[in-house]
Amino acid sequence: MAAVILEARGLTKRFGGLTAVDGVDFDLNRGEIHALIGPNGAGKTTFVSLLCGRIEPTSGTIRFESRDITGMPAHARVRLGIAYTFQITSIFPRLTAFGNVELAAQRLGAAELAQRTEAALERVGLGPEARDRAGDLSYGHQRLVEIAMGLALEPRLLILDEPTQGLANAEIERFKDVVRALVPETTILLIEHNMDLVMSLAERITVLNFGAKLAEGTPDEIRANPAVQAAYLGG
Repeated sequence: MAAVILEARGLTKRFGGLTAVDGVDFDLNRGEIHALIGPNGAGKTTFVSLLCGRIEPTSGTIRFESRDITGMPAHARVRLGIAYTFQITSIFPRLTAFGNVELAAQRLGAAELAQRTEAALERVGLGPEARDRAGDLSYGHQRLVEIAMGLALEPRLLILDEPTQGLANAEIERFKDVVRALVPETTILLIEHNMDLVMSLAERITVLNFGAKLAEGTPDEIRANPAVQAAYLGG
């Protein structure tokens, strides 16, 4: 049985009368690529924000490597090894690619910043572009810079929120190669609308709908699930 790196139990978030996340149980296995999918408004962003510590749950618990992190703020979770990249690129365009990644690593007060920064850029294939201004890079390369920023934190868990949004097909293929190379050293939680990407990359998939867990399983199991087809896949 695979070791669980992160688990949520009964995770719930209410905003006034709206229940955005409704009693979700969730296990993330160490060293896997796990996708989180669902229609717009399904609660994916709120759920991930709970895992990252950007918002507090109304009820429920979150454990990371067997440690209760439910009340822990986001910056403390980063120090434990949870890194999150945003749905929209959050780089500093006037800085070089190197400068962006180095700035991210400084959040941990990391020693040997230059070596850590160079290693992160090499892992995403951007070694040659390290000294280029981030704002001058293609959009696909900017997204890879952001992934390198996450990797510079040496995370045990890297959460990627719609990382291929706006990417061309060739850039998506490169992204897939990058992500596959990160596991099993890094566990990946992927929030994504591109179903071709999800089905080819994820080992397990969790489907949210109206804030609740609709289904979970392998890509084949999710593809064949009638409830998922009705709610999301259009089958």
